[in-house]
Amino acid sequence: MSVNYSEINQQALDLLLSTKKHLNLIDPKIKALIEIRVSQINGCAYCVDLHTTEARKLGEDQQKLDCLSVWKESSLFSSHEMAALNWAECVTNISLVSNSNKELEVLLKYFTEAEVVDLTFVVSIMNGLNRLAISLGDKPSKRSV
Repeated sequence: MSVNYSEINQQALDLLLSTKKHLNLIDPKIKALIEIRVSQINGCAYCVDLHTTEARKLGEDQQKLDCLSVWKESSLFSSHEMAALNWAECVTNISLVSNSNKELEVLLKYFTEAEVVDLTFVVSIMNGLNRLAISLGDKPSKRSV
């Protein structure tokens, strides 16, 4: 069962998505990796499909996308990307994190405060979109090859 939330309240969805155009400080490939990883954690098939397609269009390496769910065990990711992925996991799993100061401190070695704010918005918005898609039954359509 699904509810077509975009049709029912397109204005609210457009407002939520419009926030993304104000997050220009984050490299589009890192942004895509973060959106995919957050969606993997939350189990959002629609968003994983959407953002992996987007990442490939941006030229992201397929092997990196294949190994994203196990990025900590991989040598494919830069220190910059790993710091962002760690932060995305920390924010997504915030109820399980006792103190995010350590993760924030590491993140600030690779990103400016303004970039950290934008990165946190990317993670937060993705979490919200995941919850809409999952709870209201949004599923990816089969792509033609």
